[in-house]
Amino acid sequence: MDWQPIATWTVSAGTAGIFLAKAWPRRRKFNFERQTHCGCGGGTEAGKQSVVFHARKGQRAQVIVKMK
Repeated sequence: MDWQPIATWTVSAGTAGIFLAKAWPRRRKFNFERQTHCGCGGGTEAGKQSVVFHARKGQRAQVIVKMK
């Protein structure tokens, strides 16, 4: 009966080790400025833009660029 607690702790520690090993090397989210060293991806608050596309059946598509 003395071997059962040791086996339980060994299995638990092994499972926790596997979970930690898989979670440790998470990939970072892609950042254009950091990955390409271009410097043109980030920008400041004044230079941010958003693009809106409007299209309806039978009409011309519109592309609207909004400065934030």
